[in-house]
Amino acid sequence: MTHYLASCLGIVAPYYNLILVTIVIMQFMKLFSLKSKKAYLKPWKLLFIAILIYVAEEVMTVLEGLNIVEVSNLTFPFLETIIITLFIYMLLLQRNYVETLRK
Repeated sequence: MTHYLASCLGIVAPYYNLILVTIVIMQFMKLFSLKSKKAYLKPWKLLFIAILIYVAEEVMTVLEGLNIVEVSNLTFPFLETIIITLFIYMLLLQRNYVETLRK
């Protein structure tokens, strides 16, 4: 029984991930369209780029699941490495920004 549940979730997960990330992208668009530019937006822009890469990865997963496209075995680890690198750089930028505010 649990094997079937895991299989079903594995098939459906990319679809609902795309639906949820669509909501996140709309919120980013709202953030970037605000008139007040007092916020430090560079880390948020990097996070947005990472989310767009995640969307591309999920779309490739869905297309591969539907047997429309064949993706190389190195593609997903490479994309996830880029995402993690962007997260680390974003956190370092934010830490540097907070340190400069304290001085």
